[in-house]
Amino acid sequence: MSSDKMSIDLAKPYLTGHYEPVADETTARELTVHGAIPPELEGRYLRNGHNPKPGVTPSHWFKGTGMIHGVRLSGGQAEWYRNRWVRTPYLEGVPFTGTNPEVSAAGTNIIHHGGRYLALQEANLPWEVTAELETVGPYDFGGKLTTAMTAHPKEDPVTGELFFFGYSPFPPYLTFYVASPAGQITRAEVIDGAGPSLMHDFAITADHVIWLDLPVVFDMSEQSGIPYRWSDAYQPRIGVMPRSGPAQVTWFEVEPGALLHVSNAYTDQHGRVVVEGPRYDRPAWESSWKWWIGAPGHGVTPEAGSVHHRWILDLATGRASEEPLDGLVTEFPTINETVLGRPSRYSYAVAFPGAGLDRFAVVKYDTSTGERHLHPFAPDQMPGEAVFVPAEGGTAEDDGYLLTITSDLRANASQLLILDASDLRGGPVATVELPRRVPAGIHGNWLPDNH
Repeated sequence: MSSDKMSIDLAKPYLTGHYEPVADETTARELTVHGAIPPELEGRYLRNGHNPKPGVTPSHWFKGTGMIHGVRLSGGQAEWYRNRWVRTPYLEGVPFTGTNPEVSAAGTNIIHHGGRYLALQEANLPWEVTAELETVGPYDFGGKLTTAMTAHPKEDPVTGELFFFGYSPFPPYLTFYVASPAGQITRAEVIDGAGPSLMHDFAITADHVIWLDLPVVFDMSEQSGIPYRWSDAYQPRIGVMPRSGPAQVTWFEVEPGALLHVSNAYTDQHGRVVVEGPRYDRPAWESSWKWWIGAPGHGVTPEAGSVHHRWILDLATGRASEEPLDGLVTEFPTINETVLGRPSRYSYAVAFPGAGLDRFAVVKYDTSTGERHLHPFAPDQMPGEAVFVPAEGGTAEDDGYLLTITSDLRANASQLLILDASDLRGGPVATVELPRRVPAGIHGNWLPDNH
């Protein structure tokens, strides 16, 4: 049995199996590498996730305290692995009350912008950490961030600006922010017309901001500690707002469905706004929620029915249409972020067992042909979110690599895999052996030294 094992609540699926937390922080250097790490990979792969301290059982998967795992790549070598808790007051047992936004689990994402590494969780302020993952403290952009901050900001690949928002169950429900490439907030504005929905993500195009006002809404009767629940009475809408000029939102009514993560959004050749991502219907959402809170009857994985989907919003006619693009159960979508907000051909995601698939896989979607390609894993292996890194000198959208940390229960081990994004059917370009099994996590990023 690994020394990382601890006393856990076996009734909670997010504390067992691939998700079982580790009990300590460690650093390992000069990691073993199989294959050849591409020389352009100079930087850090950082991945955040929920990792409660021993003896702590959060009431919801999303409420576990944040731990960042990092791998430093340089000169074709894997220089180090380290993991660190984000040392917020929440880690020491101080509860989040809604009036103390600096108290954060800080366990959803990790970004780098304006020279700062920020650990994010959407109900709170960001927490700054160092390049070596040591905690600095809460960060409010010099006092200009007056709300919580989404865990899914968008950095425009052309302007370098960071677009983000804060949402709340109480008015004002939605506040929009823009930060300069240097990290200075240049716009902060309340967006009228939004409602008390669970707005986990949003999207940008080259010209618009896309808001997701969907039917998982604030509900105090929800006892899991995250007071949101599906409502058939709530009219789901997607809003389209110009990036510049007055904050006037055009709302499109859509079919009932939830969307936690956007793959991409863009304007097509007909001037219509296209939004893509894994969509939940009500049964898929409620089945997934059971796993997220550890309710009786939960499934074996945290995703139960979210599938690749497309919405088309026509500003000229005011009409919305939508269609499923595939039947696999997927989540954690990613793209080549050099085309974020622009027309894109490829997206990637984690495919979960179900809908004819008996194991985990990384899936690549080609939206121009409708094809999909899989990189399957062994029955006891699970990949994490696959982060795209462009290849040096690449010309095609899929010229690059996918970085993902795997969890292997049979071997009680983890690896950082570097896959060829242009051809998932081959083996890894390189495999980095990590010194411990890393729990399955949430989101992360490749943060190059030249960023």
